[in-house]
Amino acid sequence: MPIDGITSAIGGGLDWSVAAPGSSPIGPAIENDGTSKIDGADGASGGGFGSMLSQQLGNLKDLQTDAAAQSQALATGQATDASAVVMAVEKAQLSMQLAATLRDKSVESFQEVFRTQV
Repeated sequence: MPIDGITSAIGGGLDWSVAAPGSSPIGPAIENDGTSKIDGADGASGGGFGSMLSQQLGNLKDLQTDAAAQSQALATGQATDASAVVMAVEKAQLSMQLAATLRDKSVESFQEVFRTQV
């Protein structure tokens, strides 16, 4: 059973190819005016990496909030299905672990780029 937050964060429906559509494997296509164009990299389109990251962080927040609410309901005796509460908490925990791992790897990669000598 795939977990929606994790599946979409690690590639559910994403294209993991190296070259952007319409570009060579070496780099982006060069337009006639000398500028480069990569599909999805335009900030105005709203479909870039930043919007995807914001959406996934919002999903993570929603999972955490839902798990906390279900835990509170179980503690006060309002929840009837304890297994659903455990699943929600585990789903939130796994999503948080994935987000922390992605953050750590991103920071490590960023630091490695700055250590690279030209």
